[in-house]
Amino acid sequence: MLVVSRKVSESVVIGDDIEVIVTEIGSDRVKIGIKAPRGIPVMRKELLETKKLNREAGTAASKEDVGRFKDMLKLKGGDR
Repeated sequence: MLVVSRKVSESVVIGDDIEVIVTEIGSDRVKIGIKAPRGIPVMRKELLETKKLNREAGTAASKEDVGRFKDMLKLKGGDR
């Protein structure tokens, strides 16, 4: 991991196309701006992890589980 010190308006360049700019420094956080080509996704890590967990949760149920759930819903709906 590269660790660098930057002041407001200073930047770090990644490859030829990505620039990370320090826009503001506060007491407990640093705001950064990221310039990257449109084709390169830029996402906060916690959102990427949530997206991955949601994808895994969506594929975790087997066809049998889904079938049993549908049957349960049908039974519950018939009681009305």
